[in-house]
Amino acid sequence: MITITTTKELAEFCERARTRPYVTVDTEFLRERTYYSKLCLVQLAISGDGAGDAVLVDPLASGLSLDPLYDLFRDESVVKVFHAARQDLEIFYVEGGVFPKPLFDTQVAAMVCGFGEQVGYETLVRKVAKASLDKTSRFTDWSRRPLTEAQKAYAIADVTHLRVIYEWLSAELEKTGRTEWVEEELSVLLDPATYVVDPEQAWQRVKTRTNSGKFMAVVKELAKFREVYAQSRNIPRSRVYKDDALLELASTKPQSMEELGRSRLLLREARRGDIAEGILQAVKTGLETPPAQFPEVDRSRDKLQVNPALADLLRVLLKAKSEATGVAQKLIATSADLDAIAAGERQVQALRGWRNKVFGEDAVRLCRGEIGLIANGAQVKVFELS
Repeated sequence: MITITTTKELAEFCERARTRPYVTVDTEFLRERTYYSKLCLVQLAISGDGAGDAVLVDPLASGLSLDPLYDLFRDESVVKVFHAARQDLEIFYVEGGVFPKPLFDTQVAAMVCGFGEQVGYETLVRKVAKASLDKTSRFTDWSRRPLTEAQKAYAIADVTHLRVIYEWLSAELEKTGRTEWVEEELSVLLDPATYVVDPEQAWQRVKTRTNSGKFMAVVKELAKFREVYAQSRNIPRSRVYKDDALLELASTKPQSMEELGRSRLLLREARRGDIAEGILQAVKTGLETPPAQFPEVDRSRDKLQVNPALADLLRVLLKAKSEATGVAQKLIATSADLDAIAAGERQVQALRGWRNKVFGEDAVRLCRGEIGLIANGAQVKVFELS
């Protein structure tokens, strides 16, 4: 099993990869104690079964640069194949400012090809590659060196079986004419906005039930401070303070160290020093926010006049379309999409692109009373209404 530890070795492998139609990619990383993922290992494989066709790349090796890999990612003549790529792509975008193109995600492709929702890699290995995986090394410390033979075997299996899975899924998509469906889904993964958390918008990640403008102004400032502090020190935002503590602070609005010390949910480390001072300043800024600048919570969905009977019919239609196409229901439309359609909304994802062809067109026709649904044994069929 080859482990690459120098830039020269990596460049040589990437040059070989440029002569192949695709390269499979996976990573091992740690994120429990940091804001940004710590890349610990990169696994690569190209078509073939030679000794050098699947390698491990050690990004922790002294002097190794991933620039040859990033150059390969930019080479659009080679498809880059991942499974459940989001976290991997975030690492490469944050560390190298690059997205692998063209991209193929076997998890997304499998959902389009009838394997259900959020299908796991182990399932695809078993069903497509007709093999099994030893997952005992999955939660080991990938930052420790040297890696054990068990860790190496586990890591390399994540890209060797992926070759078989990619070739099978790619052929299936070509046969069914659904390649563009997958490409449409992957456009979100290749959008930098998917991975960048703007501290000014961090408050939108905090779930709250209140509409109070002043309360939300304090929430916004507390979330902004937490995000800036966590990013600048590369620590998880929960290490600064968790959401429940943030909401408590927004409610009690402490304005002194003494008042801050009465918090029930705040971590001990946050009751003093830079974090405590940052909290008090955030509360002060939030309280001084003019009403015209209060953050506006999107409550549009709360005001939807949903016809519950129509929403139920849409769920039946979705189930029928999912079974007929073999595409996972949640990939076609979410429950929120169905409620919005039933309330008369038309600017929803389920009514765009390939989803509109598979489900959306008939969903709108059902709402208009142009078609109906009939049960025929275990199947639900659409029929025209005169």
